[in-house]
Amino acid sequence: MEENYIVSARKYRPTTFSSVVGQKALCSTLRNAVATNRLAHAYLFCGSRGVGKTSTARIFAKSINCEHPTSEGDPCNECHSCRQFNENRSLNILELDAASRNSVSDIRDLVDQVMVPPTEGRYRVFIIDEVHMLSQAAFNAFLKTLEEPPSYVVFILATTEKHKIIPTILSRCQIYDFHRITVGDIADHLEHVASQEGYTTERAALNVIAQKADGAMRDALSIFDQVAASSRGNITYQSTIENLNVLDERYFSRLYDAFRKADVAEALMTYKEVREHGFDSHFFINGLAQYLRNLMVARDPRTLSLLDADEAVKQQMAAQAAELTPEFFYASMSLCNEADLAYRQASDKTFLVELLLIRLCQLNGPSPIFSGDGEGRKIQKIEVNPAYSQTPATPQPAAMPTGTATTAHPAQNQSNVPLQKPMAATTVPPVGAAPAAAPEAPVTPAASAQRPVRRTAGTRGHVSLASVFAEKQTEEASNPANNAPKRQQPFTDAQLMEQWRAFIAAHPKEHILVNTMRAHSPAHMDGENRETYLVTVVNIGQVELLNEVKPRLLKFLRDALSNDYLDLRFNYDESAISPTAWNDRDVLAHLVEHSPQVAELISAFKFTL
Repeated sequence: MEENYIVSARKYRPTTFSSVVGQKALCSTLRNAVATNRLAHAYLFCGSRGVGKTSTARIFAKSINCEHPTSEGDPCNECHSCRQFNENRSLNILELDAASRNSVSDIRDLVDQVMVPPTEGRYRVFIIDEVHMLSQAAFNAFLKTLEEPPSYVVFILATTEKHKIIPTILSRCQIYDFHRITVGDIADHLEHVASQEGYTTERAALNVIAQKADGAMRDALSIFDQVAASSRGNITYQSTIENLNVLDERYFSRLYDAFRKADVAEALMTYKEVREHGFDSHFFINGLAQYLRNLMVARDPRTLSLLDADEAVKQQMAAQAAELTPEFFYASMSLCNEADLAYRQASDKTFLVELLLIRLCQLNGPSPIFSGDGEGRKIQKIEVNPAYSQTPATPQPAAMPTGTATTAHPAQNQSNVPLQKPMAATTVPPVGAAPAAAPEAPVTPAASAQRPVRRTAGTRGHVSLASVFAEKQTEEASNPANNAPKRQQPFTDAQLMEQWRAFIAAHPKEHILVNTMRAHSPAHMDGENRETYLVTVVNIGQVELLNEVKPRLLKFLRDALSNDYLDLRFNYDESAISPTAWNDRDVLAHLVEHSPQVAELISAFKFTL
């Protein structure tokens, strides 16, 4: 009679510490604890799924009660206790699934069992899997027993989410963190399983399975069984990628060659083949980004260890990545990230990916471009192929006089030049005419970003866009284009205040401005020119308002006082006490006090304050 089929994840489950894959240091510590009989009363095994937590807990529990452990601390698997455990009839090793038994009553049943000493062997071992699923009340009911169990009891807790366990439980356990299993270790173990089953394999196929498992041996064995069933034991690279619907990395290698040669047509045709094989475009973008990232880390020997692959694959990718500069990979990864973020909002997904491939080809072409935001700014600190960093030279026009600006020719290629708003051209003076004073150069987005913004003392970094433009207009007003001499008529503070009030009277409808100017008057600044005055207010909004009005206010005052050197600074003081606001009762009381007619009116109509 043919035996029932057992999946590889169960059939090849580790039975000794030596057979645990990828956890050598942790298993060595547990072995030493068994060999020296230095056992704690509670252990916590943490790690992602499929890395061997429960298997290691079972091996450890079996080793604790083994009658004849090896010198290395492994169970002998031959004594009475080991045979009982292997045949699932041991009364000294009990397992509890906390995912399904997580109530207080379940923990009380467990505590009752803890009180029963072992009939055979030295210890009773309780393995609680997925312990983070216990309820808060169950955790609290378990605390006392976990802290001071009987001398013959050992608890082994296992979890995939350590952060969900309360600190009082963590503090009572020895904590062991299980690592994700590397691609190389998974591939080696799969090769061993294949030899035991009589399968023929290709190392590249095993690497694909190992990468698909994402560090989980149980997942890798499940995928291995799936591929082995579909290929009838002949596990090839082609059958693996077809069965698992994995995008062949040879497509990415072809695309990389297209990027290196700036071959847009080859890149687009390769992407067409990918779509014809039924792969999702978003999946393709992420795969390409991962491939470029792997090449980037493989290029530098210091980061080669970040590549989770076989040594042969690492060396192959390192040789391939050396063909292009690191700047290419930085820019290409940024472009892939932008395409990934924009994919969901794109109305034409195919066009988005094709545009991405074109831009990646141009990174290494005669006109390198880089990704940027909607205004066309380049990525900072990226320069690809310095020989092509500039567009082909074009004949330059004759030198123009100072202060002259020309507009760009509409047909000129500006693909790798930051976009700017069109600037008005100035008139070229006739030959022989006296040169006029050079006007202020137009402010481009790049220049405005580098231009320091002047802040008055006490503004605490608050600068509004309106105040910046007002400051610019003030500077332009104080630097006229003509060469007329500036007025410098002396004036007194009283004369300044007279004109200050005249400006208030001339703008009666601007209530907020009028109230601000009435409440705050200019005062001479210490250590400044005698024509510079400071206006201190109690609100940052008042500073912004005064900055907006500053150009016309200065013009009014300068004309009235015949002094073009007069200047105003605005500041706000948070520590100043703002004027007290009156409510309706206060206003009425003030009117009654100062107006007998109002008092008589209130008395006549018998109003109450």
